[in-house]
Amino acid sequence: MHRVVCPGSFDPVTNGHLDIITRASGLYDEVVVAVLINVTKQSLFTVDERVEMLTEVTARCGNVRIDRFHGLLVDFCAANGITAVIKGLRAVTDFEYEMQMAQMNYRMAKVETLFMTTNPLYSFLSSSLVKEITRYGGDVSGLVPDPVLARLRARLAEE
Repeated sequence: MHRVVCPGSFDPVTNGHLDIITRASGLYDEVVVAVLINVTKQSLFTVDERVEMLTEVTARCGNVRIDRFHGLLVDFCAANGITAVIKGLRAVTDFEYEMQMAQMNYRMAKVETLFMTTNPLYSFLSSSLVKEITRYGGDVSGLVPDPVLARLRARLAEE
């Protein structure tokens, strides 16, 4: 079975994330979307909420599994029998950072990293930008899945 992990914070999941996950699901037997548990970072959504949203928006992909991890990605890969990571690239700046991570993951555990270029429709998109625009009343419909949009608006209305 060919498995790949798609790691990230997904706070919140965007259509850019969903595009990469969906495309990867067409290439691999199983895609494990691994939500990073980062206790040092202030997130808008809890890890459980992010897992719920990802589960909902990837339900049509029968070979996508949502999980969570903390610590080193290579340790998660070893524990789950995964030998490859898939990452979406939006711009050259993404590549520079992701290449360093890829090289370190390979050096530490022979985990390969595959880069998938993002759909040009989402090349400017980030979770941080989505949160900021929504926080100031901007419209991000079409940039996040509808169930995520509803949760995002509700959460930011609470602030």
